[in-house]
Amino acid sequence: MSASDDDKQATRIVTAGRRPEWTQGIVNPPVWRASTILYDSVGDLRAAGGRDSHHRLFYGRRGTPTQWSLADALTELEPGAEATLLYPSGVAAVSSALLSVLSPGDELLLADSVYDPTRGFADQFLKRFGVTTTYYDPMIGEGIASLVTDRTRAVFLESPGSLTFEVQDIPAILGVARDKGLVTLMDNTWATPLLFPAIAAGVDYSILACTKYVVGHSDVMLGSVTAAKGKYAELRKGAYHLGQTASPDDAWLGARGLRTMDVRLRAQGHAAMHIAQWLDRRPEVARVLHPGLPSCPGHEFFVRDFKGSSGLFSIVLNGGGERERAALIDGLRLFGIGFSWGGYESLALPVDPQKIRTVVPWEAEGPVVRLQIGLEDPDDLIADLDAGLMRFREALA
Repeated sequence: MSASDDDKQATRIVTAGRRPEWTQGIVNPPVWRASTILYDSVGDLRAAGGRDSHHRLFYGRRGTPTQWSLADALTELEPGAEATLLYPSGVAAVSSALLSVLSPGDELLLADSVYDPTRGFADQFLKRFGVTTTYYDPMIGEGIASLVTDRTRAVFLESPGSLTFEVQDIPAILGVARDKGLVTLMDNTWATPLLFPAIAAGVDYSILACTKYVVGHSDVMLGSVTAAKGKYAELRKGAYHLGQTASPDDAWLGARGLRTMDVRLRAQGHAAMHIAQWLDRRPEVARVLHPGLPSCPGHEFFVRDFKGSSGLFSIVLNGGGERERAALIDGLRLFGIGFSWGGYESLALPVDPQKIRTVVPWEAEGPVVRLQIGLEDPDDLIADLDAGLMRFREALA
């Protein structure tokens, strides 16, 4: 069983990557664990070393059908893509993709709203190796052309930003990058290819922290990078040099989660929008940072470019500080307190964007809480948040 170009998205996500030679008559490809691959002769071993090892058993680090199946499925979800590589985490996917395109002396343009570990990698690791990072306002659009120098090599996008949810004018930025001959990379974890097909939009490398929505169960660390046509060879070479690989067990769990991602993403996105609209009417909330709301920066780009929204957004509280924010979060019954998102359970996390912004200072009416909406009943989550907002009011008094 395999996906067809004519299949609709929900069908494709169920069938993609399930080649008969890998499933061998069962529904899911089994877990192929391997380090050593045995050859029938020295001649076969020599021949294997001289050919392309993509989708061929060569050495465990190059993958087995378990990893190839998930990678192929992710590729099939990105129209126009060439191939996908798996990594042991989302951060590994980001760092490896950047290292595959950057060299000492290059400059990277990085959105000021990116995931904090991406920023840390640029400010610390890349800087040590002679790569300069210039941060840009995520709302810059085609104005990014003014930042391009003769050393600029790549532009990194994250839309929406994972803390404050600004939606970038992706076509405008990609147009400038294309005209200037720059490589484009995008962290597309929030939307996934289901809500924003990044490769079809013109992005060179679409990056996912598969730990989130692909896995969907908060029990696996996994990342992926999907490359546009003509961009895969450099990515694969970089991954091989760095020894980056994902375990077959984690790939198998990622593939299992992928099959229900369309259903989960739609349910969580619908619930999150319902809860965001409810929060938007509450006096304790100064702002709701949800791309689906007109008040969110870049909402017009979201409506134009995205097929829908997922389950992650933030709220800015109306006044207070750390103590009042903690009063809201600590007593929540259905929201866990923890990092990550995309699983079936709801989470609430205190976040402080002001600590990591350098281009446009973060100014807000109060502290920020990021909410991951899971698969619980939305009315139960609203009741839990209602009690939390009451605790916030009492702490303010």
